Amino acid sequence: MSKIIAILNVVAWSGFWAFGYLALSSEAHNTGQMMIAGCLAVLGAAVGLFTYLQLVRHSEVTGYAKPRNRVPAHLRESAE
Repeated sequence: MSKIIAILNVVAWSGFWAFGYLALSSEAHNTGQMMIAGCLAVLGAAVGLFTYLQLVRHSEVTGYAKPRNRVPAHLRESAE
């Protein structure tokens, strides 16, 4: 499952960069093309960010990456 999410991550970020470039390089009088490309770029960025965070979570759970620095639960309860 993580390979599918990784592939989707690459495709989404590629779409973000491609459609973002199209949105920025389109003619100023062609607002329809600019808006469609901009919306697709935003969609690509949103999907790319979501899948990236899913991959980070998966790598922490499987032990591939170090877990984030957090206060352990037993210390957090005694401080309150």
